[in-house]
Amino acid sequence: MKVLNLRCAHDHRFEGWFGSDEDFESQSARGLVGCPACGDASISKLPSAPRLNVSGLKEDAPAADRVATLQAAAMQAVQQLVARTEDVGERFPEEARRIHYGEAEARGIRGRASAEDAQALRDEGIEVVSLPVPDALKGPLQ
Repeated sequence: MKVLNLRCAHDHRFEGWFGSDEDFESQSARGLVGCPACGDASISKLPSAPRLNVSGLKEDAPAADRVATLQAAAMQAVQQLVARTEDVGERFPEEARRIHYGEAEARGIRGRASAEDAQALRDEGIEVVSLPVPDALKGPLQ
């Protein structure tokens, strides 16, 4: 198994595991490799180094490493949010109102609402948080 450091055109950095460099090239050419943050299929390899125990050097980590750590934390938070809420899709404004007014079971929901619908919910005292979810997370989570 070969672990490659990868980057999309939007500079999101992540790891990919492949049987060989040729496997990566083949999958990439067929559009099968995508950024887990944004779904971009324009992926390039970054230079790799052997894994070293540098736990004492975290404060001196390059900015790119800190950004990658933040991206991973953000992705994990979104994955947890998706896993713990029910997707009600386009019915979000209606379902949020039903929950708020006690007409439906209280639970965490997510879905789509226009900016106007979200503002109308807020005006009614219904808490709404707008969070863009990358397309890569809209399918099954792994």
